[in-house]
Amino acid sequence: MPDHQEDARQQGCKGCTSEIWRLDGDTIVSLTGTLDSHHVAEVHEVLVGLCEQKPSRLIVNLSAVDYMDSSGIGTLVEVLRRTKAYNGTLVLCGLNEGVRDVFEMTRLDKVFRICSTEDEARHLPV
Repeated sequence: MPDHQEDARQQGCKGCTSEIWRLDGDTIVSLTGTLDSHHVAEVHEVLVGLCEQKPSRLIVNLSAVDYMDSSGIGTLVEVLRRTKAYNGTLVLCGLNEGVRDVFEMTRLDKVFRICSTEDEARHLPV
């Protein structure tokens, strides 16, 4: 039996947001599919809504995201700005090679906190 307990797990909106849950004070969002101009609106709505709740650590798991364009990056930059505004922490995890390349090419890998796994992200100091 795990030493922590989920206090909430819910389905997100269809498409790119597959799950949202809270675990030991962290809010974790799993995204799936393609984060492009056709799909990013629903992800934006969910992530901005979570920022309004001001979690101390917001973890965005991108392990099931197969493609991200500038609109997806823009949404994550906005979420980063919002979390910093209330002294929260945004951590991205599970980036596949293609998505990681986008962050490296734009040098945003130096701006975002990026971890390999969700577990690693959960154990970073806030």
